Amino acid sequence: MSFAPNPRRRSSAPLLGLYPMELSRNLKVDSVSRLEPSPPRAIDANGTVADAIEEMRTGNVGCLLVTGFGRVVGIFTERDLLTRVLAPGKPLDTPIRACMTANPITVSPKDSVRAAVKRMQKGGYRHLPVVDEAGRPVGILSARRVVHYLVEHFPGLVFNLPPDPDRYPETPEGA
Repeated sequence: MSFAPNPRRRSSAPLLGLYPMELSRNLKVDSVSRLEPSPPRAIDANGTVADAIEEMRTGNVGCLLVTGFGRVVGIFTERDLLTRVLAPGKPLDTPIRACMTANPITVSPKDSVRAAVKRMQKGGYRHLPVVDEAGRPVGILSARRVVHYLVEHFPGLVFNLPPDPDRYPETPEGA
């Protein structure tokens, strides 16, 4: 039995978005706002690393947008904390401006999902700031949101996969 759909087979069941052509079209047509980015969590560029850590901890988030005069000027992630603060042994009162990733790649709520995925893939990013035309933060797009979007297109395949695909049941299940 194959998990892949057979386009020649006729079925009365709904298609459930199993065909790659539909996904390809939707990636181009659907906008980033369709992914419902998380609300932006931000810290002012004049803050410290300790302030950022506290904000990340209380918000239970993996990244913060760094803003200056209401515009995104950087992003501070868990990876930045590890590689730019803890590894070199910098104190927690270090200005966030010295440890952030400056001028991050951003997306607009109107950009296609495909454009956002390409930017994430090209840069190896797990989070992208979503900004309006004036550069003000309106959300944060995470890789998790993209994965959930992709799962929506393959529910029959994803939800019917066994927990361990290489293992077969020893006895038949069901009635």
